[in-house]
Amino acid sequence: MSQSVQALAPVRFDADAQAKLSALRRTKFIAGAALALCILVFAFAKSFQGSHPWLGFVAAFAEAATIGGLADWYAVVALFRRPLGLPIPHTAIIPENQHRIADNLGRFIEANFLAPEPVREKLAEVDFAALVADWLADAERAAGLSRFVARLVPQTLAAVEQSGLRDFVTSRMLEQIEKVPLAPLAAELLSALTDDRRHQKLFDEFTRVVGRFLNDEKALATMREKIREELPSLFNLFRADAYLLKKIVASAGSLLDEVRADPDHPMRAEFDRFALAFIERLRTSKQYARRAEKLKRDFLGRPEVRALAGDTWASMRLFIEQDANAPNSMIREHLANMFVEVGRHLADDAQIRADMNQGFVVALASFVESQKSGVSKFIADQVKRWDLAQLTRLIEINIGKDLQYIRFNGMVIGGLAGLVLYTAERLFLVN
Repeated sequence: MSQSVQALAPVRFDADAQAKLSALRRTKFIAGAALALCILVFAFAKSFQGSHPWLGFVAAFAEAATIGGLADWYAVVALFRRPLGLPIPHTAIIPENQHRIADNLGRFIEANFLAPEPVREKLAEVDFAALVADWLADAERAAGLSRFVARLVPQTLAAVEQSGLRDFVTSRMLEQIEKVPLAPLAAELLSALTDDRRHQKLFDEFTRVVGRFLNDEKALATMREKIREELPSLFNLFRADAYLLKKIVASAGSLLDEVRADPDHPMRAEFDRFALAFIERLRTSKQYARRAEKLKRDFLGRPEVRALAGDTWASMRLFIEQDANAPNSMIREHLANMFVEVGRHLADDAQIRADMNQGFVVALASFVESQKSGVSKFIADQVKRWDLAQLTRLIEINIGKDLQYIRFNGMVIGGLAGLVLYTAERLFLVN
């Protein structure tokens, strides 16, 4: 591997790695000292074994411990480098197999850590909805989110116009309105009006309008002129038109006052019958239905209606953009309050949180499943790009301390094995 490639992704050692490195060095020193001690003990025991036969057992233990320690030292060192720098086959295993280790590591993580079931189980342990609820319920965060959303409003409105979505929505809305039967709908609305006799208030208002009409000087002059035209000329000489008009106005005014004062007046009952009959005809008459549909189509087909929709959109856009940029924006305030309220409701509704968490698990698990091969390749590529010396040092730092204990175990097990063999020799072969 070239130096330029090796330098692309150097491994950095933080404080934790430095602590591990120090612990590894201490363990190496102790293991080396133990091996040296075994050698010294072996040499001492052999030197005085002739005068002290029992030192043979000590020598056997130290000899076998030395061999076991040397063998395990060789095995541990061979993982990371060539022992004593000698080109011995099957040594420096990790540096020599960097690419294979990288590929296998990537596949191992993909198969074991990114498998669907473990990923789903791990994701299911996280209450995503509660995190969202807590985040939204914070007024400061909600205000920040509302400011962010408000900044996107102009771009969103511009995108809606450029995409043709506004015209599409307008057309679809008019199409849906055209599908709604107008006569039955009007009948239902009028039925709701008559259920609590609110139509009688309309009747009262009608009588007041008529009363004001009867007191209007211009209207009275027009009525007097009409009466004069209908009366013979002889009656006009005696000003009969004024007399008749006065009587008509007085009688009508008195009748209207009676109607307004009496909630059970016969005219009110007549108005009830008229209203109910009209509502029933709207509900059942095909002729009324055809007329209503024609009226609706004519109304929706007028260009002024579509122009009105465009003007309404333009006015709404101008208002939203101005308010979103205002210091005391109502939109931002309402958005912030809405986010806080959503967070509180979400925190109180366990079922919605459960549904949201299930959705998060499905979505994130699907994303991991679709991307895990890329993760595997990414890990493998990163490991391949590491500097060989740094890669070896990184692995040795993290597992080397435990490997050094193999040397201790080798010395102990080897020593015990040597002691057993020496004892067996003394018992069975010397005799």
